[in-house]
Amino acid sequence: MHVLFLPKWYPGHNDPQLGDFLRKQALATGAYVRLSVLQVEAITQAGELPSDVLTTTDGAWELCLRYRASMATFTPMRKAVNFVRYWRTMQRGWVRIVNERGKPDLLHAYILVRPVLFAWWKAQVHRLPFLISEQSSEYLDGTYAGKGPFFKAMNHFLFRRAAAVTVVSAWLGDALVKHGLCTRYDVVPNVVPGLDRPLPPAGAPGHFLMVADLVDRTKNVSGALRALAIALRTNADLRLTIIGDGPDRKMLEDLTDELGLRKSVQFLGRVPNTVVLDRMATIFAVIINSNVETFSVVTGEALAQGKPVIATRCGGPVAFITEVNGILIEPKDDAALAMAMLQLTAHATEYEPTRIRASVSDRTTPAAVGAAFHQVYQRILPNAR
Repeated sequence: MHVLFLPKWYPGHNDPQLGDFLRKQALATGAYVRLSVLQVEAITQAGELPSDVLTTTDGAWELCLRYRASMATFTPMRKAVNFVRYWRTMQRGWVRIVNERGKPDLLHAYILVRPVLFAWWKAQVHRLPFLISEQSSEYLDGTYAGKGPFFKAMNHFLFRRAAAVTVVSAWLGDALVKHGLCTRYDVVPNVVPGLDRPLPPAGAPGHFLMVADLVDRTKNVSGALRALAIALRTNADLRLTIIGDGPDRKMLEDLTDELGLRKSVQFLGRVPNTVVLDRMATIFAVIINSNVETFSVVTGEALAQGKPVIATRCGGPVAFITEVNGILIEPKDDAALAMAMLQLTAHATEYEPTRIRASVSDRTTPAAVGAAFHQVYQRILPNAR
């Protein structure tokens, strides 16, 4: 079975970590099918346009094509020009894939709208089935609800014509149903890295870690800083390390100074996933203070490393956290987070790394994720292997 994977997010020239969780799903699926990946990336930086890149990794054939993004100030014109350039680049990639890999049996489009629209069009022209996988938090945080009628109609049109819909959590799937976009869905979780690593020892109580894009309206890192300031009044030894980067980094660093936390907080910036896991192995616990999460790979990574987690009831983490491996709190509650940090630290010996790792579902291994997608593919194409 030849499957063409069409992702909206994927690691590339602009951001080597964008959509890394999608790539992990692609590589996992490549163990079960003949998988081709077509990634199209908009380049906004001046200078020579980066060349096309073709890589073959763990069974996946990955083609990344680039186009020069329009920077016109008139928004409708900019969007129109970029859509045409995107579509032409996708078509160029399609021709190369058909010539070098053969016509796909199935189109797997990831994240609306453009990749799914392209998949639908090719499905019509070549009489192929397509499925949609969705991971966007916009269906949970009110963003989708605030979109215009044309955008919603386009989403409805595409979802209703897909042969299947997959999501990373029932939380997200139920939101799609609530918005009237689908009537059924399959849950295929993200791959949780680190389960194959040696289990590290418990870290020093009171040393917490956050791993997040520094977009505060979603990740609420500022709330964690305020909670730390509250908790330090009771336990002056608490520390917080923050891994990640984003548009709100300066604001968060300024807030760190305002709260007098410079001796207790460290910003490491963006680092490769292997470095994240290395650092995670040395700390005591992980904090997920998000306002919304469709899945939360970081929660899974922490539990795989035997680290307890404090997480908000923001979606994805709810499926992971139990009394064995952490504490759940309500979103946007600085006082509750401060209390949880103190409570977890005071009862550190009750969180045993072996039991914490065992609490991570086997559904999140690469083999399990790849097999889950393969089952969906076989349902759509029952005569294909």
